[in-house]
Amino acid sequence: MNFYVSIFKNSKVGTIVRHGDAGPGPKGSAMTVTFQLEGQDFYALNGGPHYKFTPAISFFVNCETQPEIDELWEKLKSGGGEEMQCGWVKDRFGVCWQIVPAVLNKLLHGGNAQKSASVMKAMMKMVKLDIQKLQQAYDDAV
Repeated sequence: MNFYVSIFKNSKVGTIVRHGDAGPGPKGSAMTVTFQLEGQDFYALNGGPHYKFTPAISFFVNCETQPEIDELWEKLKSGGGEEMQCGWVKDRFGVCWQIVPAVLNKLLHGGNAQKSASVMKAMMKMVKLDIQKLQQAYDDAV
């Protein structure tokens, strides 16, 4: 929670409910937490180390600018995160994030099949998405 709140602007820690003598986790450890990222409320349960994250669930973040993409990308992969294909990054806790330019939907679904295919082809070669290269693929397609 603190890691995510430190990354996203307009974010804050909410409540922390800790395990007591009855457990099931170690006394004093966080059982549930609430927090807010960019105005979006989150409620997290500490299920323990036997529950793992998978890419089947990811958080989608629309970014207006390349510097915003670059900043979030670097922060999310810090401390042991992992870059993934097509704008996905797995953070050090194993949570997957899709860091995507807001313009991508328009480029992929703008009504011109050849331009959309060109953008998709360019995106499939990328790890971190590059707005300028995606736009160039769109503009260069006939």
